[in-house]
Amino acid sequence: MKTLISTPKAPAAIGPYSQGTRAGNLVFLSGQLGIDPATGALATGGVAAQAVQSLKNIQALLKEVQASPEDIVKTTVFLTDMADFKAVNEAYAAVFSQNCPARSCIAVAQLPLGGLVEIEAIVAL
Repeated sequence: MKTLISTPKAPAAIGPYSQGTRAGNLVFLSGQLGIDPATGALATGGVAAQAVQSLKNIQALLKEVQASPEDIVKTTVFLTDMADFKAVNEAYAAVFSQNCPARSCIAVAQLPLGGLVEIEAIVAL
């Protein structure tokens, strides 16, 4: 049995998918662009600002399932330019400073809405 995860404190899905899905003790969070849910626009200030906002969106979804970043077991980071790896790592390290989850980082040709970074997560409750 699955349960959909949703909060107005993270951007609404921009397509036919949910913000997240819970199945048993696992939660799968859809990729989060650096969209400010209050404005519906990408965070201004480049990839670093978008990475910070993406991580804020993930944390808002975590609150919906009474979890924290420490409960994340795996993330995938999508970048449109691997030259942004360092800037994204700095934003990422502010959230994951200890007991870091496993992670993959993939360069992609393009992200929705012209985003520069997107982060998805798997959470174990």
